[in-house]
Amino acid sequence: MFTEKSVLLLDMNGTFMFGEDNFSDDEDYSIYYESIGGFEYADNINEIIQYIYDHLDVRYPDFEFRESFPSVESVIKSHPDYYFSDEEVEKIVDTFAEYEIGKISSQYVSLLHQLSLHFTLGLVIDIWSPKKKWLNLFQQRGITSFVSAYSFSSDHGIVKPSPKPFIQLVTELGADKRHCLMVGDSVRRDLGGAKAAGIDCVLVGGADHEDAVGKYNSLFDLAEVLLPERESVS
Repeated sequence: MFTEKSVLLLDMNGTFMFGEDNFSDDEDYSIYYESIGGFEYADNINEIIQYIYDHLDVRYPDFEFRESFPSVESVIKSHPDYYFSDEEVEKIVDTFAEYEIGKISSQYVSLLHQLSLHFTLGLVIDIWSPKKKWLNLFQQRGITSFVSAYSFSSDHGIVKPSPKPFIQLVTELGADKRHCLMVGDSVRRDLGGAKAAGIDCVLVGGADHEDAVGKYNSLFDLAEVLLPERESVS
């Protein structure tokens, strides 16, 4: 079914990273903020982080901001009640990122490695914070050696379902769209963006749509199809 595919473009959250976006009324962001030396806004950091999250959350699905999505830093600086020094902005960005990032299990690290032996891997990632924490995690988990190209939305302010991040990766990889397969868990963002870019998309995590070329419960279930097919023609 997928024997012509040689490039996998992978979504991250809900595809191989889980437990992300830990933003709720129950979170006490001051714990991390103070652990990195923050003190000036320790009594207000919960309200500040919530302000950032609410500001971005309402804009994320808005088509108007698809290719002009604001950065966490710009939202912090727009807060109507505070003026933050550059040092404090950095600490608040770091705090926000700490609660945005999720975890990648050893099983998924091993799976990505296995897939990389048969496919070129590219990651099409929507995150709101700067990519530093994610790249550090990828480095710690050994994932950087498996992946040939990345697109982080926080680098350029373009979020899925814009087709631009998909096209950027295909171009960077020197690939033919016909040989690419997008894998993600969102009908609107992953399937919508891939389709707009002219790339086939498989949905995982329970998502389903008639425009997808397949649906699987998880990346593991998809791999059970992809890897035997690849091994049979290698």
